Amino acid sequence: MSIELRPGTPDDAEGAGRICYEAFHAIATEHNFPSDFPSAEFATFVLSTMLSNPRIYSVVATLDGDIVGSNFLDERSTIVGVGPITVDPKAQNSQIGRALMDDVMRRADEQRAPGIRLVQSGYHNRSFSLYAKLGFDVREQLAALNGPVLDVEVDGHRVRPATDADVAGCGNLCRRVHGHDRSGELNDGVALGAALVVEHDGRITGYTSMLGYAGHAVGESNDDLKALLGAKQEIMGPGVLVPTRNSELLQWSLTQGLRVVQLMTLMTKGLYTEPSAPFFPSILY
Repeated sequence: MSIELRPGTPDDAEGAGRICYEAFHAIATEHNFPSDFPSAEFATFVLSTMLSNPRIYSVVATLDGDIVGSNFLDERSTIVGVGPITVDPKAQNSQIGRALMDDVMRRADEQRAPGIRLVQSGYHNRSFSLYAKLGFDVREQLAALNGPVLDVEVDGHRVRPATDADVAGCGNLCRRVHGHDRSGELNDGVALGAALVVEHDGRITGYTSMLGYAGHAVGESNDDLKALLGAKQEIMGPGVLVPTRNSELLQWSLTQGLRVVQLMTLMTKGLYTEPSAPFFPSILY
């Protein structure tokens, strides 16, 4: 097969979105898990948003002019995030996925990104093997948790919507926890009205860009993340990602009625700083 790669455009959203849905649906159904994308329309919406964002690099693979796969590199922060990467189920095992990964890694090198990260579904052995062969290291096992909207107050921790004025302080907190900030994603979360901050002792001690798959969160303590989970907010997408080694937070979440949807793996290449406080990664990292 003669596979060609080219930059993605907003006009590719429908074709790439259909393949994205079919690819996720096929592998999830094979392993009896719910798909990350519940419909082709939703996948098209997500990819349309990414293809229209100038700070997200996109690449599509074509065969005889037809789209057979796509991949993305989120460049909104110093550390870049890969995904979603999808290949038409009818064209699997044709090295398309490898070519799409090579392309975004080349892009990261050109942009001089100090680190690349991604999150993969724990049941997807092929993708895990590909990323490991490409030099990605395993950093965390994650539990995707979902369930009822929680209404739980944590003493002394007030949760409110984030504003533009909070971005700098949240960025400082993220740098203390991760060694870099993620203000690009937080700015988008504020614009959408999805970002939240936690205040304790008169200052910001935690925040989330969005509670769910597409958002990340950091806090000075588990109480900050508990306050975010308990703030009467619906978890967006398949779940919120909790590192399983954070036993206190994981066990608290389960006792509140959240359930494990699936286990996932945070993988990194390049610069990585061990987090110094509790956090939730996004589906990118």
